Amino acid sequence: MDIRDRIVVVTGAAGGIGRALCQAFSDQNAKHVICADRDSAGAEETAHMIGGTAVTVDVADENQIKTLIDTTEASIGPIDIFCSNAGVLVEGGADALDAEWQRLWDINVMAHVWAARHVVPRMADRGSGYLLNTASAAGLLNQIGSAPYGVTKHAAVGLAEWLAITHGDAGIKVSVLCPQAVRTAMTEGHEDHVAAIDGMLEPEDAARACITAIQNETFLVLPHANVLKYMQLKAADYDRWIAGMQKLNRTYSTSSWV
Repeated sequence: MDIRDRIVVVTGAAGGIGRALCQAFSDQNAKHVICADRDSAGAEETAHMIGGTAVTVDVADENQIKTLIDTTEASIGPIDIFCSNAGVLVEGGADALDAEWQRLWDINVMAHVWAARHVVPRMADRGSGYLLNTASAAGLLNQIGSAPYGVTKHAAVGLAEWLAITHGDAGIKVSVLCPQAVRTAMTEGHEDHVAAIDGMLEPEDAARACITAIQNETFLVLPHANVLKYMQLKAADYDRWIAGMQKLNRTYSTSSWV
């Protein structure tokens, strides 16, 4: 896809990967970038940087996502690229509070579902469109110290796969971003955590990888190249991979992530 003259929506746009994505789309001469975030001030700052439009949206609320899509299409134009980027993390295992499990489920999974529910039919009617869903390497491997994060990111990857399989013939392309640690508010102070074992990338690195993936219509976006190797090792010998992850768990399980 040629990004020039495209209308783009980015959620989680107030900072981190979301802000970097907004800047990257602007640099690629997108027609307009809608910067959506529950942090109104942060969204306004991002929009001001690139001449975009700021919208206050809590992606844990389907109605707010629907309104974002309806309003954008009515007042700015058809959405060409929708980046469902917002995400959250909490530490804990099966003992994590139900409320925390639900919060991560709504933001890390259902926000992608709701975005697709309301934008895919419009894209299908037009015969083209692009979904960029931010997941995590945790969705391909797992997350030491956080069952809710690992589980919901796996679900996000599974949804992205399903969307690509089901709607590809309608002209809708899908990419899923699966980085390890990226230097954002989520990872601040955790440069020594297991997710940063292969180094911590800057948000701009992740955004550039996404731009390249969209231009080449590549499904899996891996800014950390080693993630592909880990996936291959996992598929080749699951038991050996589990043993290796258990070793990492013994090493890092006492370190706090949040």
